[in-house]
Amino acid sequence: MGPSRVRAVFLDLDNTLIDTAAAGRTGMLEVIKLLQSKCHYRDEAEIICHKVEIKLRKEHFPSPHTCITELRTSHWEEAIQETVGGAANRKLAEECYSLWKSTRLQHMTLAEDVKAMLTELRKEVHLLLLTNGDRQTQREKIEACACQPYFDAVVVGGEQKAEKPDPSIFYYCCDLLGVQPGDCVMVGDTLETDIQGGLSAGLKATVWINRDGRVPRSSSPVPHYTVSSVLELPSLLQRIDHKVDSSA
Repeated sequence: MGPSRVRAVFLDLDNTLIDTAAAGRTGMLEVIKLLQSKCHYRDEAEIICHKVEIKLRKEHFPSPHTCITELRTSHWEEAIQETVGGAANRKLAEECYSLWKSTRLQHMTLAEDVKAMLTELRKEVHLLLLTNGDRQTQREKIEACACQPYFDAVVVGGEQKAEKPDPSIFYYCCDLLGVQPGDCVMVGDTLETDIQGGLSAGLKATVWINRDGRVPRSSSPVPHYTVSSVLELPSLLQRIDHKVDSSA
């Protein structure tokens, strides 16, 4: 039997379907205003937020039972103390975290053109949302952007035994949809998780969303396709299927 047409598409959430990075920056700007007006931290406010951004990038969860609220409030508490000194200020840290989080979630929206694209794609293929991260955090994002109705299934890495790039989570997704890895395409913005995982699991194709024209390291996984926006996906899927039809 020859190659089959695409039957399912796995889509990442953060910075693929929603602009998580921009929402996070907006949240930080609100916290800077708060710190400057309430505490009169002028230059310190930006330094505190920068420190928190670094802590978020390096974040890891010691156990599946780690409380994300406690962990991230601690990021703010540490950043404030590291910057201005003095005693730890948990109350201010809680206020900063709450403002950052609520502002970020408010700005996590699924654009109308993305909604329309997903609606049309779902008429042709199965759609599955596959996102890494802490269960509570990712479920809050999914609820905030109201994307669940556009998918046949939603899989959150933090709820599974393994996350992307482990092939097992991709096989789990295939089983959920009743498809084979060779029927599926993975779409995401992170080479080390989305693309490496799709390659390791033997999916039909991997699609890297490279919004900013980043140049990958030579050691990075190499995607089958690269696009600058998820909105290019319908025409790309047609190209992939055309290749299949031509080889049949």
